[in-house]
Amino acid sequence: MLMSALDSSIVNVALPSIQRDLHFTQSSLTWVVDAYLIAFGSFLLLAGRLGDLIGRKKVFLSGVAIFTLSSLICALSQNQAELIIARFFQGLGGAVSSSVIVAIIITEFTGAKERAKAMSSFMFVTVSGGSIGLLVGGFLTQTVNWHWIFVINIPIGIATLILGFFLIEENVGLGVRDGVDVTGSLLMTTSLVLGIFAIVKASSYGWVSVHTLGLLAVSVLLMGSFAIVESRVKRPIVPLRILKIKSLTASSVVRGLAFSAMFSVFFFGAIYLEKVLHYSPLTTGIAFLPMTIAMAIMSLGLTSRLLMRFGPMRLLVPGMSFVIVALLLLSRTGVHTNYAVSILPAFLLIGVGMSISAVPLLTIAMADVPHADAGLASGFVNVSVWLASSAALAVFGTLAASRTHAVAALGKGVNASLVAGYHVTFLIGALLGVAGLVVCVVLLRAPAKEVLDARTSGTFTEEDERELQIAAAEF
Repeated sequence: MLMSALDSSIVNVALPSIQRDLHFTQSSLTWVVDAYLIAFGSFLLLAGRLGDLIGRKKVFLSGVAIFTLSSLICALSQNQAELIIARFFQGLGGAVSSSVIVAIIITEFTGAKERAKAMSSFMFVTVSGGSIGLLVGGFLTQTVNWHWIFVINIPIGIATLILGFFLIEENVGLGVRDGVDVTGSLLMTTSLVLGIFAIVKASSYGWVSVHTLGLLAVSVLLMGSFAIVESRVKRPIVPLRILKIKSLTASSVVRGLAFSAMFSVFFFGAIYLEKVLHYSPLTTGIAFLPMTIAMAIMSLGLTSRLLMRFGPMRLLVPGMSFVIVALLLLSRTGVHTNYAVSILPAFLLIGVGMSISAVPLLTIAMADVPHADAGLASGFVNVSVWLASSAALAVFGTLAASRTHAVAALGKGVNASLVAGYHVTFLIGALLGVAGLVVCVVLLRAPAKEVLDARTSGTFTEEDERELQIAAAEF
């Protein structure tokens, strides 16, 4: 899990070096991140279901093997195509392995106290992986080169394969007599790849060009076919009935909007620090550290205690507001901005805001879900984050490049033009945060009250609490 969490952030501080060495444009550079995100989000549900059907140990070790091999290919990449394709398979391996980790922990640690300790370790590793990735990525990029941010995965992957083979117990799978919804998964993945590719290249071809509109049309057609397939197959990867649960779908929308906003900070914030403020990769990693430390501190139990005392809505509203204010602060940064005065407060607000928003959203999402669909609902929540972030990052890259070119055409300097493009992404991120806050207030107030009433009246059982902890760990 550390390897998967680490790789979601380790690339960020190396992006300027990758862009320079492999000659990426600003908009196409997003594919280094998007390829991983699309694959990771698209295969989570299918991989998790395969674990139930053929055995979680087999699926986990297969995912680790794919991840390790693709990391080697990433490290050896000499051109854009090689790196992007390898990153896609790296995301696939991360999805396949990560999808069954929580299930393995639950089955191997049966005692309540032991399971709680295991879950706490899992949560700490998951949260701290982001900060470790930024630091390690910065150190390796600065002292050696960006290829080494992928090399470090190889010994970890080999050790995990060996230890996992001997230490993990296999579960008895349900079998595949009724088949697996591979068709639905492929339709969804292909639709998303084409749609995001159209958005990324829109700055080159134009938003109303045949190229852009044609690819978007094919993407929509494939997504419609996906919906038809899901309504007819016996074991759909996403049963359409799950979409009728308002608390689940609305909270997933909010989560997608919030994380789309946060990804604008991770991606363009790292480039801003290196290209405009001329931070080294290592210094960039250290600059992001307060954000991830704040998230880790809140995740070690403080947020859960606040939730028990104040309820979901009293955390959601200030949490989302913190994120909005942080993005507005970042949209006012300049070419000579002081880190301690303007950037550090924004990073701390994002860390705290995202932390106190995540658990309440999970609580509301799972509140009305039948126990039989709890696993699927957890997967739906996770997928919504990854897919929304992938699409948003592609849009951000295109709009930032367009704004930078427009400002440069007015005779502004290189740094001023770049900052103008980054400001667009931060402002749009703030607008997404506002939209998420509106959805919270309008659609989630009633489900949040039900959760609070259940907790205070005593009807919120220990089993409900355990399911919440499991869902939070999966998130």
